[in-house]
Amino acid sequence: MSAATSKGDAPSIWTPANVVTCIRVAAVPLWLLVAEMSPAAGVGSGWSLGVFLFFVALSLTDKLDGYLARSRNEVTTFGKFLDPIADKLVVVVALCFLLERGEVSSWVLLVIVAREFLVSGLRMVVASSGTVIAASPLGKGKTAVTMVAISALLLAMALPTGGAADAFELLGQVLMVAAVVLTAWSGIDYFVKAWSYVVGER
Repeated sequence: MSAATSKGDAPSIWTPANVVTCIRVAAVPLWLLVAEMSPAAGVGSGWSLGVFLFFVALSLTDKLDGYLARSRNEVTTFGKFLDPIADKLVVVVALCFLLERGEVSSWVLLVIVAREFLVSGLRMVVASSGTVIAASPLGKGKTAVTMVAISALLLAMALPTGGAADAFELLGQVLMVAAVVLTAWSGIDYFVKAWSYVVGER
């Protein structure tokens, strides 16, 4: 069998879902560049509103690539690898921006980033035994709540001070607290499920 035939027979990683995921990853630094150019919170501007809409679009592409992969029966190993990284990149970069603007506490970033490091390490330990622990509803829920919280805070920054801006600010802060709680809870849940692998009982 020729090399060309072998390559032709090999499944391509460039499925529509994976292309969307790659675009999301590439768009993250572009979003940060645009966000860094936005005016101070409470000023209200079309540019800041664009930052908010850009982030919402990035968040929604997570649903789009998942839908494409499942509906077309094109779930790939490359997609399983890159999609969670893209989600984490979107969230962490947005939180770093909000921390820089004084919208979130450094503790929020610490809890979320520490959880991702710990769970990623656990996944490697568990995977080395040939076992995969599926993502729990808690994990998916904390990602969704975190993205909604970030969106609310970005929208508050895009609106003139007072009124709606204060309402979205409050909503964003409440949801961010909920996101931190869910982040810690989902991390503990994963540790409980993976503990037997960590101590070598399996």
